[in-house]
Amino acid sequence: MSSPDEFRTSKAQWRSRLLLQRDELDEPARKADDQALLSNLLGWLAQRELNAVAAYVPVGPEPGADLPSVLREAGLRVLLPVVAGKQPLEWAEYTGPDSLRPATFGLLEPAGERLGAAAIGQAEVILVPALGVDHQGVRLGRGAGHYDRSLVLRDPAAELLGVVRDSEFVPSLPGEDHDVRMTSVITPARGVVRLPM
Repeated sequence: MSSPDEFRTSKAQWRSRLLLQRDELDEPARKADDQALLSNLLGWLAQRELNAVAAYVPVGPEPGADLPSVLREAGLRVLLPVVAGKQPLEWAEYTGPDSLRPATFGLLEPAGERLGAAAIGQAEVILVPALGVDHQGVRLGRGAGHYDRSLVLRDPAAELLGVVRDSEFVPSLPGEDHDVRMTSVITPARGVVRLPM
C-alpha cells in the first residue's frame, strides 16, 4: 500500500506530465482539437432536452476554446464558476464575452449577479475542466479542490462530463474515495464516452 506522500507525488507527477503535454501541442493541433471537441459536444447536447449547463472558460491550452459562447449560441443557459476562496464555487450566468472579467488564477469569470454555490443544482449537464480523466471516471484537476467541493451540490441526475484531449483520457489515475467521479468524458476523437468503461 502506498503512503499519502507517495500518492501526492504520483498526482503531482501526473499533473506535470499532462501540463507539459498541453504546452507542447502546437496551435494548429489545438484548434483542430477544439473544433472536433465542440462539434462532438454540440451533437451530443442536441440529442437532449436541456435548459441549463454549467461550463467554464478555457484558458491557455485547455481544450474547448470558445466553449461558453458556443453553448449560448446553441440556445442553452450557461452557468460559469466564480472562485470564492476555499468554499464551493459560486455560479453566475454567462451572457456573452463582454460579461467576463479577469479573476484569480488567470481565469475569466462572469461579472453578473452571483447565484450562489447551490445554483450548480440547476444544471442538467456539468462540463468539468480536467488535466486528465481515467476509465473509471477519476478526474485529475489542478489540485485546489474547487470542483470536489462543488460537485457534491449538483443534481444527482446531472451528467458530469470531463473535458480533455485524447491523450489525457488514460486507463488509470490516482484517485481517492471522496473524489467525485465523472459519469462521462468527452475528447476530440472519441466524442462522449460513458464511464466507467
